[in-house]
Amino acid sequence: MTTRWLSEKEQRAWRAYIAATHLLEDAIDRQLQQDAGMPHLYYSILANLSEAPEGRLRMTDLAERAKITRSRLTYAVTRLEKDGLIRREDCQWDKRSSFAMLTDEGMAVLERTAPGHVETVRSLLFDQLTPEQVEQLEEIFSGLAQTLERDEERPTPEDVPWRRRSSGPCS
Repeated sequence: MTTRWLSEKEQRAWRAYIAATHLLEDAIDRQLQQDAGMPHLYYSILANLSEAPEGRLRMTDLAERAKITRSRLTYAVTRLEKDGLIRREDCQWDKRSSFAMLTDEGMAVLERTAPGHVETVRSLLFDQLTPEQVEQLEEIFSGLAQTLERDEERPTPEDVPWRRRSSGPCS
């Protein structure tokens, strides 16, 4: 198989994408550390729980939404649980599985932190784009996400760490 090297234009676009995403993630992390004492990943876990019915998700579902391994999620949830922002509940049907549930204090932290988070995202990303570019951005990344989710050359769901499931209704 012959390597399909990136053209100069593609290489510039790739490097610009990498630089921008790293800088944006760093700025978001700094804002969330300053305002809430937590990294973006922890904030995302709280946000995912706040959007779930009853503020509660199975750990495997939460790992998939956050696109992280279950062991990394367990570490993060342990820290958030220690801070009183999340509570874990055992599954009645499967002792190996558990749920993460957002506490009232976790919701209060989200409500306090969300305005600064949204302002950071808005000022660093969306204020830099025209309405047409926002539409293009959404179209580009939605298309990429769909392709990556269904690409047959990618690992099967069982091979992707955040998609592995144990058996049982609570996994």
